[in-house]
Amino acid sequence: MNASAMHTVKVTLPFHLQTLAACGPEVTVDVAAPVTQRRLIAALEQRYPAISGAVVDPASGRRRPLIRFFACQRDLSHDSPDDELPAAVAEGKECFMIVGAIAGG
Repeated sequence: MNASAMHTVKVTLPFHLQTLAACGPEVTVDVAAPVTQRRLIAALEQRYPAISGAVVDPASGRRRPLIRFFACQRDLSHDSPDDELPAAVAEGKECFMIVGAIAGG
């Protein structure tokens, strides 16, 4: 695969991010290969600047505590932000889901 290729990735956003971004529940962003969480979130924040810093803490580069990432029926929340996302996500066949976690019991 060409390392400079662009991929159109589908992203599902939780309601609070939809409100900030003034968009619907599913958006698409163009991400340069290799498609990683870090590149995907950067592309998302570039397209929707209002959510900048809401998904990933800009100081630490870590996912916010009450945000989870899912794709292809897997929880990717604790994967390295530089690991490649599943091919089905990079190919636009599956959504990368950003989910607002619920705390409590």
